[in-house]
Amino acid sequence: MNRTNATPATGGLRRSLSSLARLVRVPNLFTAPPDVILGAVLVSGGRPAVPLSSLAGTALASVLLYAAGTTLNDYADADEDARLRPERPIPSGDVSRTRARNLGLALLGAGVVVAAAAGGPTAGIVAAVLGSFIALYDGALKGTPLGFAAMGGCRGANVALGMAVVAGSPSAPTTLTLPAWVFFVPVVVALYIAGVTYMAERETGAGDSRAVLVGMAGVGLAVGSVVAAGAAVGVGPSDTATVVVAGGLLCWFAAWTGRDLLTAYADPRPSTIGPAVGACVLGLVVLNGALSGLLTPVWGVVAAAFVVPAAGLSSAFDVS
Repeated sequence: MNRTNATPATGGLRRSLSSLARLVRVPNLFTAPPDVILGAVLVSGGRPAVPLSSLAGTALASVLLYAAGTTLNDYADADEDARLRPERPIPSGDVSRTRARNLGLALLGAGVVVAAAAGGPTAGIVAAVLGSFIALYDGALKGTPLGFAAMGGCRGANVALGMAVVAGSPSAPTTLTLPAWVFFVPVVVALYIAGVTYMAERETGAGDSRAVLVGMAGVGLAVGSVVAAGAAVGVGPSDTATVVVAGGLLCWFAAWTGRDLLTAYADPRPSTIGPAVGACVLGLVVLNGALSGLLTPVWGVVAAAFVVPAAGLSSAFDVS
């Protein structure tokens, strides 16, 4: 008797949750914690040298900040989406523009607060910088050449967030000496994502194979950087676990992204560039796993494991 009365409410709740999931790009959210794991592994030189609760809390902060970015992006793009992507939550009427703005700002503030609470003041400062990059990308720099750099900066700062939770830990040594190559990793991640963003911005226009080439260059840079980092670490044939994990993940990353990029380059249009962008976004998880695996195979697998829910949810929700 009550089931009939509950059906409309249940259907409305499901639609509301589905709209929220599409607004925050729920598959993409699982790509944020591996950035933090990578940063923590880099500074620790292996297994993250912080309590698991601090690392998990900081990873949660990165998820909140990512959700803020996607939400504010849709708020800023509402007029363009009404013309080009009417199925998105705001132009479809499932979420009001005002609600999206308020939710995005709340998530942004929550991300900074959680980062500071879980990772300490240093992590809080880096999270605030990350939040500034998000605001710039979704605001003043949107649609400009610097917008690509801002999006790349978001990802680089997310790796730096993981570095900060270790560097700012009370247990960290007062003098922390790191090899130079470690500091290049966030830069490589930033450049990779900047290239993917450049390609994504041209997804809805006329076919542009040059934009796909930029994405390919980013993949090439990423692959070369893992190889160079492996040489810097001194990985050799006798390091079986490292070679299997880091090498296997690197091959997976190159094959996964390369397949869709080649398809998009041969026939550049929205239906091919979109999947290439999605593969590159999700592929970052595998890249993070490969880089982490150079220093600790176990945590390389942990980082890469986030690709499972991300890829699984991508069959139901858009990745962009």
